[in-house]
Amino acid sequence: MAINIVLFEPEIPPNTGNIARTCAATGSRLHLIKPLGFSIDDKHLKRAGLDYWDLLDLHLYENIDELFAKYKDGKFFFGTTKGKHFYTDMKYEDECFIVFGKETAGLPKKIHKEYQETCIRIPMVKNERARSLNLSNSVNIILYEALRQVGFGNLV
Repeated sequence: MAINIVLFEPEIPPNTGNIARTCAATGSRLHLIKPLGFSIDDKHLKRAGLDYWDLLDLHLYENIDELFAKYKDGKFFFGTTKGKHFYTDMKYEDECFIVFGKETAGLPKKIHKEYQETCIRIPMVKNERARSLNLSNSVNIILYEALRQVGFGNLV
């Protein structure tokens, strides 16, 4: 049992490190779409992930099309403040992919248009200054809902 977390062009090392730690602790796979805003060897990235890096199932891609080509039959969800569905409205499955955009710009408009039925959001107050949650917090919220729906697999 594994949920796949995808970060599209992540920019902030501590966010990715925290997400890597969560993936390692839940048995989820982490997929990173280049370009990355840091080196995989970045000390801030490593520090945020603590000593969990050897537990992580990590995959790197040159672009998002490479990911889609590799997993043609994958079930994809897209975390975005522009989603028309709440993340709790979806039915997640083992091996599904949950894709999150980069911290400063989110996901490309092309994704919003092509996959609008699986674009999901976390409810928030309507306020232009409170635009979004931190990326690692958003991943945790949605990942744990997906894990709950699939029965938490082998988590104890």
